[in-house]
Amino acid sequence: MLPKKMLLVLSLVAAVTMTGCAINPVTGRSELAFYEMSEGEEISIGKKAFPSAIQQMQGEVNDPALQAYVGKVGKKLAAVSHRPQLPYRFVVLNDSTPNAFAVPGGAIAITRGLLVGMENEAQLAAVLGHEIGHVTARHAAQGIQRGMLLNLGVIILGEATGGYSAIARQGGQLAATLIDNSYSREQESESDRLGIDYMVRAGYSPFGSVQLQEFLLKQSGEHDPAWLAGLFRTHPFSRERMVANQAYIQSRYPATLHDSAYGMAPAPFRAATAGLRKSAKAYALYDQARQEEQRKNPGRATELYRQAVQAAPDQALLHSALGHALLRQEKLAEAKPYLAKAVTLDGNYFASRLGLGYVLVQEKEWGGAIRELTRSMDLMPTLEGAYFLAEAHEHGGDRRQAVILYKQVAAADPKGRLGRSAASRLQALPGGRSF
Repeated sequence: MLPKKMLLVLSLVAAVTMTGCAINPVTGRSELAFYEMSEGEEISIGKKAFPSAIQQMQGEVNDPALQAYVGKVGKKLAAVSHRPQLPYRFVVLNDSTPNAFAVPGGAIAITRGLLVGMENEAQLAAVLGHEIGHVTARHAAQGIQRGMLLNLGVIILGEATGGYSAIARQGGQLAATLIDNSYSREQESESDRLGIDYMVRAGYSPFGSVQLQEFLLKQSGEHDPAWLAGLFRTHPFSRERMVANQAYIQSRYPATLHDSAYGMAPAPFRAATAGLRKSAKAYALYDQARQEEQRKNPGRATELYRQAVQAAPDQALLHSALGHALLRQEKLAEAKPYLAKAVTLDGNYFASRLGLGYVLVQEKEWGGAIRELTRSMDLMPTLEGAYFLAEAHEHGGDRRQAVILYKQVAAADPKGRLGRSAASRLQALPGGRSF
């Protein structure tokens, strides 16, 4: 009998050769597909990709009230969508880049950088409704069905393989692909219309969508690098698109524009987002610091990070960023308290755990290092996390686990610095010389 992994590979190859049709649940139309994905597979893809997407975009905003508010608005819209049965999830990510995205199966994210620029709940509903439209119309799933089979293969083969490299591929690479996924003009227009439909069904004024589109058009005309790198890269915007959406509202929902039953809800929105506005100055300093790092000015970047921490000492991401900036300058003792504070404030961001774990490895505090690095790997598998966790296990007494991790790093990064170092360490460990 063929090994299970080989059977999965052959099944994947067979899928490439069989072209068929899939049904769009919104339009009812048949669509060309190499592989017809079931709803269960859509949900599975989202569950695999979304946690990594969260970590790649600085983790969640640590504001439970805000998260609950956005979730409530999103679920109100999802309930009146074409696919209310999906396990929708709505998350605010702590990323300054203005963006929003959806993954198959109903997981939807909006960034701090986009949310902080809005003025009312109807505008938020316009964004979330648009992303729900991408989900209900299966736009990301269509991309996989029509040819993104490499990612599909990663998911399938991930079920048959274990360890760091498989987890990193199926989570990290798939998440990056879905975050960066851009849609066709037709798909964007379809999601615009669906989002407006869902807004009205949920009791929001579609004028919120008009306001949002006018705001987006203004931003697109200013060529702000943050917007160009975020929302406009994956969701291209134009005056023609705005005019088409406004015409759609005027033709289909003219009465709602002057009906008080369809609200904008500015007061609850401002109450829920008060924390974002309070920390906005600190995050502006954080964004400047990141730009200085890109310009190779570590000293100036570090000073800006310090100012950001002073302006908003309750923000874990700012402590984490300052700690990592100090690590890059090899100031481990100075970095440690900031990384520890970041973990205390919010232990659900992998980079904070990774940085603290690295410091503990250098201090030979093996038990603490294992704890922090294990949690970091649970949140987001990385080569660095796997390598330093292997080192902590090696010196902490669990050489068997060290060998397993070193082998995975060496296999995943055979020509890189960490991969070559892991291969070298294996030669000194029992059970590692056969690698």
